[in-house]
Amino acid sequence: MRWSEDVLSEVRGQVGFITLNRPKALNALSLPMVRELTAVLQAWASDARVLAVAIRGSDKHGPFGAFCAGGDIRFFHQAALSGDARLEDFFTEEYALNHLIHRYPKPYIAFMDGVVMGGGMGLSQGARLRIVTERTQMAMPETLIGLFPDVAGGYFLSRCPGHLGEYLALTGQTLHGPEALCAGLADACMPSAQQAALWQSLGERDWRDAADLLAQLHSELAASTADMRPAALPWWRDELDAVMALPDATAIAQELARRSAAADASSENAYARVLAALRQRSPLMLHVTLTQIRRARGMALADELRMERDVVRHCFHTEHLQRRAAETETVEGIRALAVDKDRQPRWNPARLEDITPEMVGPFFVSPWPSEAHPLRDLRD
Repeated sequence: MRWSEDVLSEVRGQVGFITLNRPKALNALSLPMVRELTAVLQAWASDARVLAVAIRGSDKHGPFGAFCAGGDIRFFHQAALSGDARLEDFFTEEYALNHLIHRYPKPYIAFMDGVVMGGGMGLSQGARLRIVTERTQMAMPETLIGLFPDVAGGYFLSRCPGHLGEYLALTGQTLHGPEALCAGLADACMPSAQQAALWQSLGERDWRDAADLLAQLHSELAASTADMRPAALPWWRDELDAVMALPDATAIAQELARRSAAADASSENAYARVLAALRQRSPLMLHVTLTQIRRARGMALADELRMERDVVRHCFHTEHLQRRAAETETVEGIRALAVDKDRQPRWNPARLEDITPEMVGPFFVSPWPSEAHPLRDLRD
């Protein structure tokens, strides 16, 4: 058994078990947690005793209840203002961990109960079996803090049906567990009350091999998944898909405004709701995010993560706009949401219509030559 303060890991039977154990922060990822997770997974990858890995979170009541709310954004804020080099290390090592999970040689099973956002999606979307519950609250809300959906978000969101990935990336819409099935972001759904029994049994049963383990779990979860899967996403419609296919974020906002104005006043105005969500977010990062998702749609995972590493560097060092630290969208967004908590970010520019291609394009120019890129060793 291996214990660290925030990551608990052990091998029971033929399965390695990981519990994220930072409940007061909703298991938000710190650099030590990223390093511990990487070390554990690397060790188990070559451990013949371990057929599969299962990961869960914990809340103040114990195991389950919360998976992971993302990265430690307060640390991001402090590190950016102080010039702490660990900020660079965090993103390099987190993205390498995301790649390790996506390409893990053994079945990796994510119990995605409770809050699963940002970095929590990075720990779960690469899983061979992604299990949600009726309590799951899943989102990539980064544009609200002047960031973009990273941790391979471009890769997995761009592979959602139609243009749903653009919608989720731009708006930060929260998916409830069963809805994640419709979005292609979960494989199975089960009642939260049954998780503990399944978790316990994984380490007690005699599995023939990894394929047997996965096949049996899929079979056992099939009934609850079918029962809990909604027929459709209640807030999604073909008309919104068509809007999200428009060429840029400004065009999307303008079309939402046009359709909102023309909507029947007696019915729920989905266009106004979506437009209101966009207006809360950084206009610059909405444009960057849309570009990210569309580029990622045709990229291999390793290349997509290298692109994200370039973009996140520019988020904290936006030199082409002569902005650093507190002057960047990301630090300002974190300040407004999590530090001062005034929820009044001063976005610059303040309007989607004022964003130009010259502001967006440099985010996708790598600050490193290929041979010196922090993620140059990632291979698919």
